[in-house]
Amino acid sequence: MTLSVSTSQAVDLRVQPVDEILDHVERSLQTHIVRDTLVRKRRSVGGRTDRDTWVRIERRLLDKIPEQGWNGTETAARMGGVAQPEWHGCLVWREAGMPVMWRADETALLPGAPVGNAILSEAPILPEEWWEALNASLDALAAQRTTRVASPDTVTITQALVTESIRDVFSDDFDTTVERWVPAHADLNWANMTATTFCLFDWEDWGNAPLGLDSASLWASSLAVPALADRVLHERRSDFESRDGRLMTLFACSKILGPYAHPEDPRLEPARRTAEQVIAELRTH
Repeated sequence: MTLSVSTSQAVDLRVQPVDEILDHVERSLQTHIVRDTLVRKRRSVGGRTDRDTWVRIERRLLDKIPEQGWNGTETAARMGGVAQPEWHGCLVWREAGMPVMWRADETALLPGAPVGNAILSEAPILPEEWWEALNASLDALAAQRTTRVASPDTVTITQALVTESIRDVFSDDFDTTVERWVPAHADLNWANMTATTFCLFDWEDWGNAPLGLDSASLWASSLAVPALADRVLHERRSDFESRDGRLMTLFACSKILGPYAHPEDPRLEPARRTAEQVIAELRTH
C-alpha cells in the first residue's frame, strides 16, 4: 500500500496530510479516531478513539529501527510495578516503495494530561504522591530484566556513543567507561508523564542503558527551573551520586552544550557549571 504522506524521506507529520494514514489504521483496528483530539508531532500523531482508547501512530525510517525490532510499547506492557497505560494491540506495516515503516499502538487513555512540554519554563505543582510514584516506577523499571537496548532519540545507546558524546564536548581526560547497565525508559521528560496522577508513556525506545540515564534526562529537561532541577536531584540522588549517574549527567549536558546548542537556551549556564563540578568529581573518584 502506498500512502500519500510519504512524498520524501523528510516528513513532518505536524504539517503533512495524515487522513489516509488515519483511515488505514481505523479500518485495521476497527475503530474511529476522533479528529478534533489529534496531537501531531514531527514523526507521530495520536488521537482518542470512539471506544475511549488512545492510538499513537509513528513513522520511522528503516535505518532507525534496530535489530531488536520496534515494539517498545508492546514489550513494556509485561512489566509490573511501573505506572503506564494498559496496552491493547498494534498495527505495523512497511510503506510500499519506501524505506519506511509505520506503527500504531492502541492503549488505555492516560489518567491525566502531560505535565508539560519536554523542557519546562516554570515549575509544575506536583503532590508528594506524584514524586513517590515516579520513584517507585523508575526503581521497578531498573529492576527488570531485558535483552532490549535503549535508543534515546532513536539512536541505540552504546559505550562508544557515550564516550563520543562526552568527548566531543568535554575534552578532559577521565574514564568514561559505564559500569552498570539497567532498563531505562530512555525518553524521560515532562511531556511523557502525566499529573496529577503519575503515569509514564511513550515506551518506543526503552531498554538497557547506563544507570542514571532517565534521572539525568529528567534533570536536563528541568534546568530552566532551578528549584525543579534541584528536586529531581534530591529525589534521584542515589543515581546522581553514582559514577554512572555522573557520566549520564555529562551525557545530558553534552546534548545541551554541543554543536546544536541554542545561544538563548536558559539551561546553558547551569549545564556548564554542573559539568565542571561533575568532571572534578570524576577525576577524584
